[in-house]
This record gives sequence, C-alpha cells and structure tokens, in this order.
Amino acid sequence: MLAFCAAALLVLAGTPALAQANEPISIGRDDTALDLTEAVTIYRDRGGAFRVSTAPDAEGIVRTIEVQAVNEETAGDWAVLVLTNTSDVQIDRLLVAPRFRLVDSGLFWPDLGAQRIVSFTPSAGFSLDRIEDPHADIFAITLDPGAVITLVAELASPSLPQLYLWEEDAYRDIVNSYSLYHGIVLGIAGLLALFLTILFVVRGTATFPAAAALAWAILAYVSIDFGFVSQFGVLATDAIRTWRAMAEVAVVATLGLFLFTHLSLDRWSDRMRWGALIWLLGIGALAALVGYDPAVAAGIARLALAATAAFGLALIIVLSLRGFDKAIMLIPAWSLLLAWVAAGWMTITGQVDNDIIQPALAGGLVLVMLLIGFTILQSAFSGGAFHENLFSNVELQALAVTGSGGIVWDWDVGRDRLTTTPNLGVQLGLGPTALQGPAKNWLRHVHADDRENFRAALDAVVEKRRGKIDLVLRMRTGETQHAWYRISARPVIGADGSVIRCIGTATDVSAQKRAEERLLHDAVHDNLTGLPNRELFFDRIRTAVSLAAAGSGVRPTVFIVDIDRFKEVNESVGMNAGDTLLITVARRLKRQLRNEDTLARIGGDQFGIVLVSETEPSEIASFAEAVKKTVKTPISFAEREIVLTPSVGLATWSPECRRGEELFKDTELALHQAKRFGGDRVEPFRPAFRDGSANVVQMEADLHRAIERGQISLVYQPIIRADTGDVAGFEALMRWNHPRRGDVPPSEFITIAERSDLIGDLGAHALEMAAMQLMEWETALPDAPVFVSVNVSSHQLVRRDFTNQVAGILARHPQRTHTLRIEITETSLMQNPEQNVRVLERVKALGVDLALDDFGTGYSSLSYLSRFPFDVLKIDRSFMQPVSTGRDALLKSIVDMAHALSLTVVAEGVEDEDDRALLAEMGADYLQGFITGQPLDPEAAAALVARQIPAVSGNDQAAE
Repeated sequence: MLAFCAAALLVLAGTPALAQANEPISIGRDDTALDLTEAVTIYRDRGGAFRVSTAPDAEGIVRTIEVQAVNEETAGDWAVLVLTNTSDVQIDRLLVAPRFRLVDSGLFWPDLGAQRIVSFTPSAGFSLDRIEDPHADIFAITLDPGAVITLVAELASPSLPQLYLWEEDAYRDIVNSYSLYHGIVLGIAGLLALFLTILFVVRGTATFPAAAALAWAILAYVSIDFGFVSQFGVLATDAIRTWRAMAEVAVVATLGLFLFTHLSLDRWSDRMRWGALIWLLGIGALAALVGYDPAVAAGIARLALAATAAFGLALIIVLSLRGFDKAIMLIPAWSLLLAWVAAGWMTITGQVDNDIIQPALAGGLVLVMLLIGFTILQSAFSGGAFHENLFSNVELQALAVTGSGGIVWDWDVGRDRLTTTPNLGVQLGLGPTALQGPAKNWLRHVHADDRENFRAALDAVVEKRRGKIDLVLRMRTGETQHAWYRISARPVIGADGSVIRCIGTATDVSAQKRAEERLLHDAVHDNLTGLPNRELFFDRIRTAVSLAAAGSGVRPTVFIVDIDRFKEVNESVGMNAGDTLLITVARRLKRQLRNEDTLARIGGDQFGIVLVSETEPSEIASFAEAVKKTVKTPISFAEREIVLTPSVGLATWSPECRRGEELFKDTELALHQAKRFGGDRVEPFRPAFRDGSANVVQMEADLHRAIERGQISLVYQPIIRADTGDVAGFEALMRWNHPRRGDVPPSEFITIAERSDLIGDLGAHALEMAAMQLMEWETALPDAPVFVSVNVSSHQLVRRDFTNQVAGILARHPQRTHTLRIEITETSLMQNPEQNVRVLERVKALGVDLALDDFGTGYSSLSYLSRFPFDVLKIDRSFMQPVSTGRDALLKSIVDMAHALSLTVVAEGVEDEDDRALLAEMGADYLQGFITGQPLDPEAAAALVARQIPAVSGNDQAAE
C-alpha cells in the first residue's frame, strides 16, 4: 500500500527518521544483464510499516512513501533500490533474486537458501508482477522513458545474496543453456549410480554397495543443487534447506563408508573398526540434527568432508607405501577429490565469486565419482573373481531360458529379492519395477484367487527345505485382463541346510488355458445359442433341489418351453432361418430372467428354465405368462413376420421331491398335457398327471433291471454287397424279451430310455455285446472279415466319457480282421455339430468306422457332411419308395456325391431284385432291407457267413 505525504510530515512528533533512497542505476535499451547487488541498501528490523524518501524524479520532486508488509511473519527487513530509464523507449526487464548461492554461503551456519523477496513496491508506475519459479524470486518491471523509480522490497529472509536485472529473452537463454548442462550432468550421475548398483547385484562384495551408495548420494545432492526435484513439485521451498543439508550429510557418510570398505580398513586393525563405528554413530547424530537445525548440520558436514578427504589422503599414502594395490589405484581419484574440496572451500568463503563456479563444482563432484567408479571397476576386473561370478550367473540364466523356453524366475530368499529375466513386469505392461524386488510385490498383481496359493507355495519350500514350486497363476495385465503363467522352480540349499535361492522358469500358458476353457464351455453349452445344454441344465436342477431340501429358502420352479410345430416352420423358411429364430427366442427369454435363474437349450426346439428368483405362486404364474408372451411376439425376418407359439410345462419343488430328475419328470408330464390340449398354453404340474405315466415309470424300472440281468439281446440284419450279393456285415438291432410282456418293440423301450437317461447305459450295453460277438467271430470265422454296425444316440455322443468308453470296449474285445462300426443319425449329429466333430474324430482315431445313418431325413447335411470324419453314408429307406418320378436321378446324385467324398454307400429299404440291380448299376456298395432277409441270431448269422467262405475264396482266386 502506498501513501504519498508532504515533506512537512517529517517533523511530526514520534515519527522515526526516514530511509533515504540510493543513487539511481541507469538502465539503457542495450543493458541485457546488470548485477544490482551492490546498488541495494538493506534496512533491518524496521517493522511491518516502512517509510522511505524516493529519489528525485525527472522534475526533481522528492516524495515519501510508506509500504505496509504483506507477510505478517516477516522480520521487518527491507531493501531499497532506485532505477532510471535513460533511453527514449519503454524498457521491460526482470528482477531476479536467486534463492540459493553456494558462493559465499559460509562454512559455519551456511546459508542453505530460502525465499528472498516477498514483494516489490514501486514509487511510480505499475506494480511488479511475480513470476513463479522454484529457483529464484522473479519480478517483471516496466520502465517508462526517463522514469526514475524507487523500489522498496519486502525481504523474506535477512540476507539478499544477489539481485540481477535481466532482459527477459537473455534470461531465458541463460536458463536454457544451464538446463542443458544440468541435464547432461544429471544423466551421467544417474547412469553411473545405476551402473554401480547393477555391479553390486552381480558382484555382491562390500565395495560395490558402498560405491553405489556414494553415487546415489551425489546424484541426490546434484539434483537438489540444480533444482531438479523442485521442478516437479517434489519438495516445498521451505523443505529445500532440510534436504540440501541431508544431501551434504549423505555425501560425507557414503564417502567415509566407501573409503572404509574399499581399503578394507578392518583387516589392518581392530581400532579402525571401532573408529569406523564411532564415525558412523556421529554421522547418524548429524543426520538427526538436520531435522532440528539444517544450517548447523550442514556446517558440520562441510567440516567433516574436509576432514574425511584429509584423513583419506593420509591413509592412501601410508597404504601405498606398503604396496597395497587398491590404495595405489585410488590416488588419481582422491587427488581430484582434494582439488574439488579446495575449490569448494574457496567458493563458500567468497574467494571465488562468479555464476559458473556452482554448476562447475557439481559437475566436478560427478567427475570425481566417475573416476572412483572406474577405479573400483578396474580393481574388480583385475582380481578375476568378478569374471567368474558374472559368467556363472549368465550361463545359469542362459541354460534355464534355453531349456524351458520361458522366463528365468529367480528368488534370492536371503535378501527377499525376486527377479525375472527378461522382465516379466515389462512384458505384462506393469512397469519395470512392478515384479522386481520383494516377493510380496507380486501379490497385488496376482489374481485374488491365486494369491494364497502363491504365498503358501513359497512358504512351504522355505520351511520344509525341499520339494519344488509348481504353480499356475493369473497375472494382471490390465484392469480386468489376466494372463496365465506356470512357475516351476527348485530350491537351492545352503551349507547350513536353509534355502538360499529358488531358481526356475515362468512360462506363458494363456493359450493352453483359454483352449481348456473353450473345451469346457463347449462341453456344457449349446453351440448354436451359447446357452447351457442339457447336461448343465440337469446339474443346475440338482443343485437347486439340494439347496431347497437343505432348508436354504430356495424353492425352484422348472419350466420346459417347447416351440409348437417348429419342424413345419423349418420346412417353410429353411434351416438357416430356423436357427436364427431359435437364437432370437433364446435372447428374448434370457431377458426375462435374473442372474440367479438358468436358461438352457435342452432339445432341438425346447428350452428349459430353472426359476429360483420367484417363489410366490402368483409371481410364478405371471412369469409363465410373460414367457409365453415373449415367444409369441412376432419376429421380423426377410420382410415377413413369423409368429411362434409355445407349449409350456412347469413344476414347482415340494418337500416330497428329493431328486432333480423327479422334478424334471413332473415338468415333462405337464408339458405333455400342454401338447395334448393343442399347445400354445401354459400347463402347471398336477399329481394326477402321474397316474397316466405309471406304466412308463414301471417300464423304466424294468428296463433298468433288464440291462443289469442281460435281458437285452442283439440280432443281426445282414448287409450285402450290391454287385455280388455276398454278406459283408450286419447291423446290430436290440431286442427286449420282457418277463411278463414278452417282446417289447425297440421303438417303445428306446424312447423310454432316452427320456429316463438310461440310453447311455443301453447304448454302452449294445456296443459291449457287439464287440464281444465280433471277437467270437474273429476265432470262428478268421477268413471271412465282416463288420457290425451299432446305432449311437445323441445322448451317448454328448457324454464326456464316450470316447473312453469305446476305447475300453475295444481294449477288452480286440479284433484284427473284423470291424466295429458306429452309426449316427443326421438328426442326432446336428444337435451339437461342433462338439460332435471333435468327439467323432477321437473315436475314429481308435480304429472304429463311422457311418452317417438316415441320410436325407435330417437337415444341413450337405453343408456339414465334408466336416465330419465319416467312412460310410447310409441312404434312408424313404428314397426307395417309388413315389417320385425323379427317384432314380436323386439316388444317382447321392451315390456320386458320396463317392466324390470318398464315402462308402449303403442303401437301406431294398426289397426286390430290380432295386438291387438298379443300385448296383448306380455304383452303390452295399444294400440292406427285405432283400437281405430277416434279422438273425448270432449263430444263424455266423452260419450264413460260413456258407459263403468258399465263394469268397473263389472270387479272390478269380481276381488273381
């Protein structure tokens, strides 16, 4: 705040004497840099209000101004400066007061830097704007032509070591030039510290960590001196003094530590060891003093540095005279250090006073450290031990990487330092230090479910002192992404029996894990819609029923949603469109469910729902109506609207229900009733529905016992060669002789088996009997190789153990000349084509022939036929009916297509000799039907083959 007063006010009572302005400093347009330090007059202890008489202006007028302190914490120190613009143009300049200068900073209670100027108050013109800078107090000033301005500065500290007037561009140029120099020095210091640290890791003798510590201390000192850390806001202005003092203490401490370890002073005398201990305690006390009084601590550190340099010189001279090589090699570096100490003393005492000496001393200190680094490196190489240790580690890592094809995983147990080479953290995008260091650093980057396994494996190896680490972990690569790694390592046992190291490899197994997850997903999910399949649906029902029976409050309701007359829809719009309709219905139904509910595709056009989110009857009824409405909503497809209608059966769990299969059967009964009433309705289960299915339940029980008691037998329908009429093989057909009902038709008991999940046991029984019969014929008919075809249902094919089941049967009943053939219908095949391809490929690898049964009655057969590993194609009997004028052309095209795909053709439903001759002419390989006779028991079938053995031999001879 300015107040202009008349000169007469000076005579008022109690008014202190006014400060007088200095002689003006002339500023011209060509003055780019002026040192104003000597032109400043400092007034101390003048309080919070300061009065000063201005210098005479251009008209010779003298004024009095009073300046009020801006900062209440200032000590009342003020500075006065007068500037005049002698040019005829306006001049813009910068007033710069450095916050720290090593020059003349003092040996005792040194000035460690501080804010110098709070504000400038001009006697005329505009106020001065502060320019924020971490290194100096900078104010922008504008001088009008001929103006004489008295500047009053409110000081933030008692001293003002230096004040410059700079032209702005010149100041920026000099700052930039210093910045380049600072960057070069800092880069050299940083690389040197890093290099010595690496040497310490490779060669862990005491000299290397001591030299590395000295290098890091010098790097910290230079960083603070250059203001590098301040540029990033790491240190506040007031904290700089403390950290500058701490850096000087650190340089002294690490210099003494290096001298002690490099010269191995403890080997010469115990007094040296005790002296070093006392010296370290003194340095520790000095470091504690930094927090109380940084200036005193820095002064003592400067004295200690000089003493350490002198003491080191004496030691080096004495040890060199004794022929100690390390002392001799240290002479050049220590001589340079002494020269640096002398230059530093001349600088802080003010004997050398220029702006270049401070950055030069910082660069000289780094040069000293560089020479020390070369010295210890020369010493290490000349000893030979460095070479041996270095190459052993490199060879170890090279062998591990070459042998495993992965990443070297090395855990130094004693130092708790875990490293990977190449750096796994960099590969995962976590940063170079994320996975390098203590083993606990890994925990925050390991998946939460794997952390305990990782921790337990490391602890177990260390505690038991044996075994190995073999883990598969998920490592974080992003917010939600993880990569799988297998860690395999073995412990290295030290002389005392403890684990000192664990070395092994880390291998990326993400691709393998993803493949396993895909296979697991495909095994329990529908290929078309991506929904859970029948197997997973039954598992969810069993889980829900178990929870309900345990009294958890869960009361599941099971729904079966069947699309009415969907086969007709498929025939009208095509199979691809039908698949699209099913996907649309699945997506709509899924939107009706909550997270805890389950939607599955359990058949071609059937969906199953396990509803656990609703337990009230009214809510369940509302949900059922919503499902019906969802399915009936028109679907736009190819410029037309398709309306589907559903039949919905549902059953809610009751305490009498103990098994999930029972709840599902009740739901099936309800669906059956909905279908009986014409469909397009929701039918809840009622106990009365079970009465109509009592016979079915009894038949299921009888069928289960029939399999166990061997009441299921096989008969064999001959399959003949189309050209000769000779028997080439048989199709095995199941027969059930019921104890009370007599012969039960296969169409009846196979349907019951599929509905009750007995089809797997029934199919396995048929395969076992057929293989056993082939092995008997292997002995009885070794010169007449035949094949036996066995039908397999879709329920068998989706079982996870189907391949192992077939392999076990072949192992128990091996054949050399006879062949087991498995037949799969088109409809069964296309329920889950992607999974069935993989299953059939594994079955074919066992040596089993594969036949596609009922060709032409299913869907999408042509598009998928080339993808399946079939050997045989069986033309369905419906093609043999003479109802179409184009029958012969259709049969001929099927035979030609099959042969083009290298498939053998079997025509079913052949009834007379005319059909046989026609098919033989078309190129069909085998025939099956009434023309081949009725199915035979095993003995009759064997006799039929035996009768044609001479004919077979005769044909072979004729062929020869």
